[in-house]
Amino acid sequence: MSTETSLMDLAFAERSDLAAFLETLNPQDWESPSLCRGWTVKDVVAHVVSYEELRWFGLVKRFAKGGVVRTNEVGVKELSGKSPDELIAFLRKHLRPQGLTAGFGGMIALVDGTVHHQDIRRALGRPRTVPPERLARILPLVPGNPRLGAGRRIRGLHLQATDVDWEHGSGPDVYGTGEALLMVMTGRPAAVPELAGPGQATLAARL
Repeated sequence: MSTETSLMDLAFAERSDLAAFLETLNPQDWESPSLCRGWTVKDVVAHVVSYEELRWFGLVKRFAKGGVVRTNEVGVKELSGKSPDELIAFLRKHLRPQGLTAGFGGMIALVDGTVHHQDIRRALGRPRTVPPERLARILPLVPGNPRLGAGRRIRGLHLQATDVDWEHGSGPDVYGTGEALLMVMTGRPAAVPELAGPGQATLAARL
């Protein structure tokens, strides 16, 4: 009888893949724009690890400084002085999530890590196939997560992945790879042209 891989172990694998990929980038890549508006590749990497060593006091202090809306920006700024090599070393030190990102059994680190990995790869024109096991576990976690805002984007639509066993909702159909659906659900318009179906235009208009 097979045992399902834990979310924490999947997050560890995703971060390991991200660290290995980051080691292939040149200095220009690090300063290139990502799919996250206003953030470079370096900024995205800083964000991925920016909560790892925060305890409750540090988290409260960061929220007090940035508010709910700008907390992530505060974290990125705090790590802005680190070099790419230092950020990679920091990520490798925290391949197994700690602190806030370890929440919900590693779910936060897994979802954010995968989406931001794609934010970097897509922006640099360096695509990859996200391991199907990870996609199949991530996709059901996204629609009901209020922090990601997916619920309002996909309301009244039926989404179905063409490469993994996942579908959600009812209404006009939207088809595409699990990765493209993940990126659009989390607000990335760049993946919209990769989707099809009568509900595609509605979903695109909501981004």
